[in-house]
Amino acid sequence: MTRIFGIVNATADSFSDGGKYLAPEAAIARARELIAAGADVIDLGAAASNPDALHVPPEEEIRRLTPIVAALRGEADISIDSFAPETHAWALTQNVAWLNDVAGFPEPALYPAIARTDVRLVVMHNVALRGQAERIATAPNTIFERLFAFFDDRLAALEGAGIARERIVIDPGMGFFLGTDPEVSLTVLRRLGELKARYRLPVLVSVSRKSFIRRLANVEVRDSGSATLAAELFAAAQGADWLRTHDVAALKRALAVWSRLQSGRKP
Repeated sequence: MTRIFGIVNATADSFSDGGKYLAPEAAIARARELIAAGADVIDLGAAASNPDALHVPPEEEIRRLTPIVAALRGEADISIDSFAPETHAWALTQNVAWLNDVAGFPEPALYPAIARTDVRLVVMHNVALRGQAERIATAPNTIFERLFAFFDDRLAALEGAGIARERIVIDPGMGFFLGTDPEVSLTVLRRLGELKARYRLPVLVSVSRKSFIRRLANVEVRDSGSATLAAELFAAAQGADWLRTHDVAALKRALAVWSRLQSGRKP
């Protein structure tokens, strides 16, 4: 069964909804909407990671996140989406269920603290290796070499530090986290099964409203819902265990229909 991360951006410049949920009360209300719509996890981010985003100091991330986490505690599993080790260290004191890092947890100094908890990790590949996305050209025919090298190294480091493998979900990254050419993201979506076969770990995919989807459909962010949903259902068909999305309600309904159709197929 494919499960859902619902996105809440308490940010000023996220590409999809920057500023809309920057106020704590707006972010809390949005999170509750997504919980009611069927999100399994609420993914809270307080610093945008797109290539054009401004730097947000960790102390500002923490200031933004503190009232939201406090309000939602006990209502849903919470994930903290950040690439700042200081923010992750704070999150470990808040009893959140997940940490999500677009750079795949590159700081070994954080590993002992993670190992002492039972928090789950979304370990995401990023062609830039650290921090927010950058515009880097890559090629479809070599992207899996990059993915395998990244995950081989990162998983070995995390497990070597005592972080149990069953706590880890891998995310290949999408859009600029893979490269500037949309075909690179499409190639990875088509070949998700290879990641699952190699690592035998759950895979999370986040294509919601991303630029490569918008380029393919020739739409703006506000009109990208149907294009996003098509890619999300394709990812589910390729074996994605988790989908991270802005529109939980639409995805939940689509997955219900898709699953029913799948269950009726002959072997």
